[in-house]
Amino acid sequence: MKIYDEHSILATPRNIFTAEHEAFRTRFRAFVKTHIQPNYAQWEKRGVVHRSLYEIACKEGFYLRMNIPEQFGGQGLVEYQYNAIVAEELEHLDCGGIFFTLGNDMVLSYFTKSCTAEQQARWLPQIAQGKVLAVAMSEPEIGSDLAGAGATAVLRGDHYVLNGRKMWISTGKVADLVVVACYTDRAKKYRGMTLLVVQRGMPGFETAKTFKKLGKDTQDTCLLTFTDVKVPISNVVGHAGEGFKYLMQNLPKERLSIAVSAMGAARRALAMTVNYVHSREAFGRPISNFQSIQFKLAELRTEVQVGTVFVDHCIEALTAGTLTTETASMAKYMATELSFRVADACLQCFGGYGYVKASPIAKVFADQRVMRIYGGANEVMKEIIGKGLGFKPQRFSSKL
Repeated sequence: MKIYDEHSILATPRNIFTAEHEAFRTRFRAFVKTHIQPNYAQWEKRGVVHRSLYEIACKEGFYLRMNIPEQFGGQGLVEYQYNAIVAEELEHLDCGGIFFTLGNDMVLSYFTKSCTAEQQARWLPQIAQGKVLAVAMSEPEIGSDLAGAGATAVLRGDHYVLNGRKMWISTGKVADLVVVACYTDRAKKYRGMTLLVVQRGMPGFETAKTFKKLGKDTQDTCLLTFTDVKVPISNVVGHAGEGFKYLMQNLPKERLSIAVSAMGAARRALAMTVNYVHSREAFGRPISNFQSIQFKLAELRTEVQVGTVFVDHCIEALTAGTLTTETASMAKYMATELSFRVADACLQCFGGYGYVKASPIAKVFADQRVMRIYGGANEVMKEIIGKGLGFKPQRFSSKL
Protein backbone atom coordinates (compact mmCIF):
# COMPACT_ATOMS: atom_id res chain seq x y z
CA MET A 1 0.00 0.00 0.00
CA LYS A 2 1.32 3.43 -0.93
CA ILE A 3 2.33 5.68 1.93
CA TYR A 4 1.59 9.34 1.28
CA ASP A 5 3.64 12.27 2.47
CA GLU A 6 3.26 16.04 2.18
CA HIS A 7 4.56 15.99 -1.38
CA SER A 8 3.01 12.84 -2.86
CA ILE A 9 -0.42 13.81 -1.53
CA LEU A 10 -0.58 16.38 -4.34
CA ALA A 11 -1.87 15.27 -7.73
CA THR A 12 0.27 17.79 -9.61
CA PRO A 13 3.96 18.18 -8.69
CA ARG A 14 5.14 21.64 -7.69
CA ASN A 15 7.51 23.40 -10.09
CA ILE A 16 8.79 26.46 -8.22
CA PHE A 17 11.79 24.79 -6.57
CA THR A 18 15.14 24.18 -8.27
CA ALA A 19 17.68 21.48 -7.46
CA GLU A 20 19.47 23.99 -5.22
CA HIS A 21 16.26 24.67 -3.34
CA GLU A 22 15.65 20.96 -2.86
CA ALA A 23 19.21 20.45 -1.59
CA PHE A 24 18.52 23.22 0.93
CA ARG A 25 15.28 21.41 1.89
CA THR A 26 17.19 18.18 2.51
CA ARG A 27 19.68 19.96 4.75
CA PHE A 28 16.96 21.71 6.69
CA ARG A 29 14.96 18.51 7.23
CA ALA A 30 18.11 16.90 8.63
CA PHE A 31 18.59 19.91 10.91
CA VAL A 32 15.02 19.66 12.22
CA LYS A 33 15.35 15.94 12.88
CA THR A 34 18.64 16.46 14.74
CA HIS A 35 18.11 19.67 16.68
CA ILE A 36 14.36 20.19 17.01
CA GLN A 37 12.36 16.95 17.04
CA PRO A 38 14.29 15.35 19.97
CA ASN A 39 13.63 18.44 22.13
CA TYR A 40 10.20 19.48 20.88
CA ALA A 41 8.08 17.77 23.54
CA GLN A 42 10.20 19.28 26.30
CA TRP A 43 9.85 22.76 24.82
CA GLU A 44 6.09 22.26 24.57
CA LYS A 45 5.93 21.54 28.29
CA ARG A 46 8.12 24.54 29.14
CA GLY A 47 6.24 26.82 26.78
CA VAL A 48 9.43 28.29 25.36
CA VAL A 49 12.17 27.27 22.94
CA HIS A 50 15.72 27.26 24.28
CA ARG A 51 17.46 30.28 22.83
CA SER A 52 20.45 28.14 21.81
CA LEU A 53 18.32 26.74 18.98
CA TYR A 54 18.17 30.14 17.33
CA GLU A 55 21.95 30.49 17.56
CA ILE A 56 22.54 27.06 16.03
CA ALA A 57 19.96 27.64 13.30
CA CYS A 58 21.52 30.98 12.47
CA LYS A 59 24.98 29.44 12.26
CA GLU A 60 23.69 26.68 9.98
CA GLY A 61 21.96 29.21 7.71
CA PHE A 62 18.30 28.57 8.48
CA TYR A 63 17.50 31.56 10.72
CA LEU A 64 18.19 35.21 9.84
CA ARG A 65 21.70 34.79 8.41
CA MET A 66 20.28 33.19 5.27
CA ASN A 67 18.69 36.50 4.21
CA ILE A 68 21.34 38.93 5.47
CA PRO A 69 23.58 40.38 2.73
CA GLU A 70 27.02 38.80 2.50
CA GLN A 71 28.84 42.04 3.33
CA PHE A 72 27.25 41.90 6.78
CA GLY A 73 28.11 38.26 7.48
CA GLY A 74 25.05 36.66 5.91
CA GLN A 75 24.44 34.26 3.04
CA GLY A 76 22.58 36.71 0.83
CA LEU A 77 19.79 34.34 -0.23
CA VAL A 78 17.20 36.56 -1.88
CA GLU A 79 14.79 34.03 -3.39
CA TYR A 80 11.81 33.58 -1.11
CA GLN A 81 11.68 29.90 -2.02
CA TYR A 82 14.34 29.30 0.67
CA ASN A 83 12.19 31.00 3.32
CA ALA A 84 9.16 29.04 2.15
CA ILE A 85 11.02 25.76 2.58
CA VAL A 86 11.82 26.60 6.20
CA ALA A 87 8.19 27.54 6.87
CA GLU A 88 6.56 24.52 5.27
CA GLU A 89 9.05 21.89 6.44
CA LEU A 90 8.55 22.89 10.06
CA GLU A 91 4.87 22.11 9.51
CA HIS A 92 5.58 18.96 7.49
CA LEU A 93 7.73 17.63 10.34
CA ASP A 94 5.20 18.49 13.07
CA CYS A 95 7.30 21.32 14.51
CA GLY A 96 5.07 24.23 13.56
CA GLY A 97 5.49 25.82 16.98
CA ILE A 98 9.03 26.86 16.05
CA PHE A 99 8.76 30.42 14.75
CA PHE A 100 11.87 30.80 12.58
CA THR A 101 9.53 32.52 10.14
CA LEU A 102 8.90 35.33 12.61
CA GLY A 103 12.51 36.41 12.34
CA ASN A 104 13.12 35.43 8.72
CA ASP A 105 9.94 36.78 7.15
CA MET A 106 8.56 39.41 9.50
CA VAL A 107 11.20 41.15 11.61
CA LEU A 108 14.45 40.96 9.67
CA SER A 109 13.00 43.04 6.83
CA TYR A 110 12.82 46.07 9.11
CA PHE A 111 16.60 45.89 9.39
CA THR A 112 17.41 44.97 5.77
CA LYS A 113 14.78 47.14 4.03
CA SER A 114 13.78 49.97 6.38
CA CYS A 115 16.98 50.85 8.23
CA THR A 116 19.47 53.40 6.96
CA ALA A 117 22.86 52.26 5.62
CA GLU A 118 24.50 53.26 8.89
CA GLN A 119 21.96 51.29 10.90
CA GLN A 120 22.37 48.23 8.71
CA ALA A 121 26.14 48.32 9.22
CA ARG A 122 25.56 48.50 12.98
CA TRP A 123 22.76 45.96 13.43
CA LEU A 124 23.11 43.29 10.74
CA PRO A 125 26.54 41.90 11.74
CA GLN A 126 25.16 41.41 15.27
CA ILE A 127 21.98 39.78 14.01
CA ALA A 128 24.00 37.45 11.79
CA GLN A 129 25.59 36.04 14.95
CA GLY A 130 22.25 34.68 16.14
CA LYS A 131 20.28 37.46 17.83
CA VAL A 132 16.65 36.56 18.49
CA LEU A 133 14.19 39.05 16.98
CA ALA A 134 10.61 40.01 17.82
CA VAL A 135 8.15 42.66 16.70
CA ALA A 136 5.66 44.35 19.04
CA MET A 137 2.57 45.81 17.39
CA SER A 138 -0.57 44.44 19.08
CA GLU A 139 -1.78 45.83 22.40
CA PRO A 140 -4.29 44.56 25.01
CA GLU A 141 -7.03 46.97 23.94
CA ILE A 142 -6.67 47.18 20.16
CA GLY A 143 -6.14 43.77 18.51
CA SER A 144 -5.73 44.32 14.77
CA ASP A 145 -6.46 48.06 15.02
CA LEU A 146 -2.88 49.30 14.90
CA ALA A 147 -3.98 52.91 14.50
CA GLY A 148 -5.42 52.76 18.01
CA ALA A 149 -2.06 51.93 19.60
CA GLY A 150 -1.46 53.50 22.99
CA ALA A 151 2.32 53.09 23.21
CA THR A 152 4.10 56.45 23.01
CA ALA A 153 7.67 57.66 22.84
CA VAL A 154 8.57 61.22 23.80
CA LEU A 155 11.81 62.79 22.56
CA ARG A 156 14.11 63.90 25.37
CA GLY A 157 17.42 65.15 24.03
CA ASP A 158 19.33 62.26 22.49
CA HIS A 159 16.79 59.58 23.36
CA TYR A 160 13.09 58.70 23.40
CA VAL A 161 11.22 57.79 26.56
CA LEU A 162 8.98 54.84 25.69
CA ASN A 163 5.86 53.88 27.64
CA GLY A 164 3.17 51.31 26.87
CA ARG A 165 2.20 47.65 26.74
CA LYS A 166 2.37 45.15 23.90
CA MET A 167 0.32 41.95 23.87
CA TRP A 168 0.62 38.56 22.12
CA ILE A 169 4.32 39.02 21.36
CA SER A 170 5.94 35.82 20.06
CA THR A 171 9.52 35.14 21.23
CA GLY A 172 9.10 38.09 23.60
CA LYS A 173 10.62 36.11 26.46
CA VAL A 174 13.88 35.33 24.66
CA ALA A 175 14.21 38.17 22.14
CA ASP A 176 17.40 40.23 22.09
CA LEU A 177 15.95 42.94 19.86
CA VAL A 178 12.28 43.96 19.75
CA VAL A 179 10.94 46.29 17.07
CA VAL A 180 8.25 48.31 18.83
CA ALA A 181 5.53 50.30 17.03
CA CYS A 182 4.65 53.46 18.94
CA TYR A 183 3.48 57.02 18.43
CA THR A 184 6.04 59.82 18.54
CA ASP A 185 3.43 62.35 17.35
CA ARG A 186 -0.15 61.18 17.86
CA ALA A 187 -1.58 64.37 16.32
CA LYS A 188 -0.29 63.20 12.92
CA LYS A 189 -2.12 59.88 13.29
CA TYR A 190 -0.40 57.14 11.27
CA ARG A 191 2.19 59.64 10.00
CA GLY A 192 3.29 60.03 13.60
CA MET A 193 4.08 56.34 14.14
CA THR A 194 7.69 55.31 14.65
CA LEU A 195 9.47 51.97 15.03
CA LEU A 196 12.02 51.72 17.84
CA VAL A 197 14.50 48.91 18.46
CA VAL A 198 14.37 48.03 22.14
CA GLN A 199 17.25 45.91 23.38
CA ARG A 200 17.10 43.21 26.02
CA GLY A 201 18.24 44.58 29.36
CA MET A 202 17.15 48.19 28.83
CA PRO A 203 15.83 49.47 32.19
CA GLY A 204 12.04 49.56 32.27
CA PHE A 205 11.60 46.84 29.61
CA GLU A 206 10.04 43.71 31.09
CA THR A 207 8.24 40.52 30.13
CA ALA A 208 5.23 40.93 32.40
CA LYS A 209 3.41 37.71 31.55
CA THR A 210 3.67 34.58 29.41
CA PHE A 211 0.36 33.14 28.18
CA LYS A 212 -0.76 29.52 27.98
CA LYS A 213 -2.42 28.97 24.64
CA LEU A 214 -4.66 26.51 22.82
CA GLY A 215 -1.83 25.53 20.43
CA LYS A 216 1.69 26.44 19.30
CA ASP A 217 2.81 25.51 22.82
CA THR A 218 6.55 25.63 22.14
CA GLN A 219 6.40 29.32 21.24
CA ASP A 220 6.37 31.80 24.13
CA THR A 221 3.69 34.47 23.73
CA CYS A 222 4.06 37.41 26.07
CA LEU A 223 2.82 40.68 27.45
CA LEU A 224 5.66 43.18 27.27
CA THR A 225 5.70 46.37 29.31
CA PHE A 226 7.72 49.51 28.71
CA THR A 227 8.03 51.94 31.60
CA ASP A 228 10.09 55.06 30.92
CA VAL A 229 12.45 53.05 28.72
CA LYS A 230 15.21 55.28 27.37
CA VAL A 231 15.75 54.38 23.72
CA PRO A 232 18.58 56.17 21.86
CA ILE A 233 17.63 58.14 18.76
CA SER A 234 20.03 55.86 16.89
CA ASN A 235 17.60 52.99 17.60
CA VAL A 236 14.86 54.50 15.44
CA VAL A 237 14.21 52.19 12.49
CA GLY A 238 14.85 54.32 9.41
CA HIS A 239 13.29 57.68 10.15
CA ALA A 240 10.88 58.89 12.83
CA GLY A 241 7.27 59.16 11.70
CA GLU A 242 7.64 56.57 8.95
CA GLY A 243 6.89 53.48 11.02
CA PHE A 244 3.45 52.92 9.57
CA LYS A 245 4.88 53.01 6.05
CA TYR A 246 7.50 50.42 6.98
CA LEU A 247 4.85 48.18 8.49
CA MET A 248 2.77 48.36 5.32
CA GLN A 249 5.77 47.58 3.13
CA ASN A 250 6.51 44.40 5.06
CA LEU A 251 2.96 43.09 5.46
CA PRO A 252 2.74 41.18 2.12
CA LYS A 253 5.75 39.05 3.06
CA GLU A 254 4.43 38.48 6.58
CA ARG A 255 1.04 37.36 5.36
CA LEU A 256 2.46 35.13 2.67
CA SER A 257 4.66 33.49 5.29
CA ILE A 258 1.56 32.58 7.29
CA ALA A 259 -0.10 31.24 4.14
CA VAL A 260 2.92 29.06 3.35
CA SER A 261 2.90 27.57 6.85
CA ALA A 262 -0.85 26.99 6.69
CA MET A 263 -0.60 25.09 3.41
CA GLY A 264 2.25 23.01 4.81
CA ALA A 265 0.03 22.05 7.74
CA ALA A 266 -2.89 21.27 5.41
CA ARG A 267 -0.76 18.91 3.32
CA ARG A 268 0.55 17.18 6.44
CA ALA A 269 -2.93 16.73 7.90
CA LEU A 270 -4.29 15.34 4.64
CA ALA A 271 -1.39 12.94 4.10
CA MET A 272 -1.51 11.48 7.61
CA THR A 273 -5.28 11.08 7.36
CA VAL A 274 -5.18 9.25 4.02
CA ASN A 275 -2.60 6.87 5.46
CA TYR A 276 -4.72 6.37 8.57
CA VAL A 277 -8.01 5.57 6.81
CA HIS A 278 -6.26 2.94 4.68
CA SER A 279 -5.07 1.14 7.82
CA ARG A 280 -8.02 1.69 10.20
CA GLU A 281 -10.77 -0.91 10.02
CA ALA A 282 -14.42 -0.73 11.04
CA PHE A 283 -17.23 -3.20 10.35
CA GLY A 284 -14.70 -5.64 8.94
CA ARG A 285 -13.10 -3.40 6.31
CA PRO A 286 -10.81 -0.37 6.03
CA ILE A 287 -12.74 2.84 6.58
CA SER A 288 -11.20 4.08 3.31
CA ASN A 289 -13.78 1.82 1.61
CA PHE A 290 -16.64 4.00 2.82
CA GLN A 291 -17.83 6.45 0.21
CA SER A 292 -18.33 9.24 2.76
CA ILE A 293 -14.63 9.07 3.65
CA GLN A 294 -13.55 8.84 0.01
CA PHE A 295 -15.63 11.85 -1.04
CA LYS A 296 -14.50 14.02 1.86
CA LEU A 297 -10.81 13.32 1.29
CA ALA A 298 -11.23 13.80 -2.47
CA GLU A 299 -12.74 17.21 -1.79
CA LEU A 300 -9.95 18.14 0.58
CA ARG A 301 -7.25 16.94 -1.80
CA THR A 302 -8.67 19.12 -4.55
CA GLU A 303 -8.81 22.19 -2.30
CA VAL A 304 -5.28 21.60 -1.00
CA GLN A 305 -3.99 21.19 -4.56
CA VAL A 306 -5.61 24.45 -5.67
CA GLY A 307 -4.45 26.28 -2.55
CA THR A 308 -0.89 25.06 -3.01
CA VAL A 309 -0.81 26.29 -6.61
CA PHE A 310 -2.06 29.74 -5.61
CA VAL A 311 0.38 30.11 -2.72
CA ASP A 312 3.25 28.89 -4.93
CA HIS A 313 2.28 31.60 -7.43
CA CYS A 314 2.52 34.14 -4.59
CA ILE A 315 5.95 32.81 -3.60
CA GLU A 316 7.22 33.44 -7.11
CA ALA A 317 5.57 36.88 -7.14
CA LEU A 318 7.28 37.88 -3.90
CA THR A 319 10.66 36.80 -5.26
CA ALA A 320 9.96 38.85 -8.40
CA GLY A 321 8.88 41.85 -6.32
CA THR A 322 5.32 41.88 -7.71
CA LEU A 323 3.29 40.52 -4.79
CA THR A 324 0.64 43.06 -3.77
CA THR A 325 -0.92 43.58 -0.35
CA GLU A 326 -4.27 42.53 -1.77
CA THR A 327 -3.00 39.25 -3.21
CA ALA A 328 -1.01 38.45 -0.07
CA SER A 329 -4.16 39.07 1.97
CA MET A 330 -6.05 36.66 -0.28
CA ALA A 331 -3.35 34.04 0.27
CA LYS A 332 -3.40 34.49 4.04
CA TYR A 333 -7.19 34.40 4.22
CA MET A 334 -7.61 31.43 1.86
CA ALA A 335 -4.79 29.28 3.25
CA THR A 336 -5.57 29.72 6.94
CA GLU A 337 -9.28 29.08 6.49
CA LEU A 338 -8.44 26.01 4.41
CA SER A 339 -5.85 24.61 6.80
CA PHE A 340 -8.26 24.78 9.73
CA ARG A 341 -11.09 23.27 7.67
CA VAL A 342 -8.79 20.44 6.55
CA ALA A 343 -7.57 19.80 10.10
CA ASP A 344 -11.15 19.70 11.38
CA ALA A 345 -12.36 17.29 8.71
CA CYS A 346 -9.29 15.08 9.09
CA LEU A 347 -9.71 14.95 12.86
CA GLN A 348 -13.22 13.65 12.27
CA CYS A 349 -11.80 10.79 10.22
CA PHE A 350 -9.60 9.80 13.17
CA GLY A 351 -12.63 9.51 15.46
CA GLY A 352 -11.94 9.40 19.20
CA TYR A 353 -8.19 9.08 18.68
CA GLY A 354 -8.23 12.42 16.92
CA TYR A 355 -9.55 14.11 20.04
CA VAL A 356 -6.62 12.95 22.18
CA LYS A 357 -4.18 15.80 22.72
CA ALA A 358 -1.15 13.63 22.03
CA SER A 359 -2.39 12.58 18.59
CA PRO A 360 -0.66 14.30 15.66
CA ILE A 361 -3.91 15.41 14.05
CA ALA A 362 -5.13 17.02 17.29
CA LYS A 363 -1.93 19.06 17.44
CA VAL A 364 -2.38 20.24 13.87
CA PHE A 365 -5.99 21.17 14.66
CA ALA A 366 -5.04 23.18 17.75
CA ASP A 367 -2.08 24.87 16.05
CA GLN A 368 -4.07 25.94 13.01
CA ARG A 369 -6.77 27.81 14.91
CA VAL A 370 -4.57 30.83 15.61
CA MET A 371 -3.52 31.17 11.97
CA ARG A 372 -6.85 32.88 11.20
CA ILE A 373 -6.13 35.47 13.90
CA TYR A 374 -2.51 36.59 13.86
CA GLY A 375 -0.87 38.54 11.08
CA GLY A 376 -4.13 40.46 10.84
CA ALA A 377 -7.42 38.70 11.59
CA ASN A 378 -9.10 37.22 8.53
CA GLU A 379 -11.91 39.73 8.87
CA VAL A 380 -9.32 42.43 8.18
CA MET A 381 -8.05 40.44 5.20
CA LYS A 382 -11.55 40.49 3.73
CA GLU A 383 -11.76 44.26 4.20
CA ILE A 384 -8.53 44.67 2.23
CA ILE A 385 -9.73 42.34 -0.53
CA GLY A 386 -13.04 44.16 -0.64
CA LYS A 387 -11.30 47.50 -1.18
CA GLY A 388 -10.07 46.11 -4.50
CA LEU A 389 -13.71 45.81 -5.52
CA GLY A 390 -14.36 49.48 -4.81
CA PHE A 391 -15.91 49.00 -1.38
CA LYS A 392 -15.28 51.84 1.04
CA PRO A 393 -13.36 51.00 4.22
CA GLN A 394 -15.42 51.23 7.38
CA ARG A 395 -12.65 52.34 9.69
CA PHE A 396 -9.04 53.42 9.75
CA SER A 397 -7.75 49.92 10.52
CA SER A 398 -8.85 48.78 7.05
CA LYS A 399 -5.61 50.40 5.83
CA LEU A 400 -3.85 47.45 7.42
